[in-house]
Amino acid sequence: MQIIRCTKKLQKEMGIKEADLVLEEATASRLGGWHANLIHIDGRKCVLFVNDKTLFNFIVPDVPRAQIRNLSGLFTGFLACVLSEEGIADSEITKIIAEYQEVGYAKTNSKKILGSMNELAFHYKYLIQANGGVHSVSLPGIIKQLNRMPMGTLEYRYTIEALHALLGTPA
Repeated sequence: MQIIRCTKKLQKEMGIKEADLVLEEATASRLGGWHANLIHIDGRKCVLFVNDKTLFNFIVPDVPRAQIRNLSGLFTGFLACVLSEEGIADSEITKIIAEYQEVGYAKTNSKKILGSMNELAFHYKYLIQANGGVHSVSLPGIIKQLNRMPMGTLEYRYTIEALHALLGTPA
């Protein structure tokens, strides 16, 4: 089982109670766990996902509550698209997505990752609003741009470089 660590705000939106959260650790996988947060941009609910190991990130804009309650399906669908957009081979994407067939939800556990998420949320809000809103065709470019931003938690490396290093793929 893989773990997505959700903020309290996202847990509430998903209808998850304390008893529903998993306490066990994730099984070994290529990308490992993720953190997720619910943010609002232009009055729309958006979900921000950040990888625990690499801070590789993406946002899912304008998500209705029904889709938020199926977070694992939302996550794997968008993860496959974003990885493809980054040039990751289809065979690699298939292996990665297969590792997320069983997903459990847990509390957040890293102040560093939460700090990085807050920084990314700020940049996503600004860039999305400056480029036409949550339904802008610029969104894939914004996701790419923010994965090419140096992150202090990674000693000012780019998240896309950390992802390629983790996967052993050429950058």
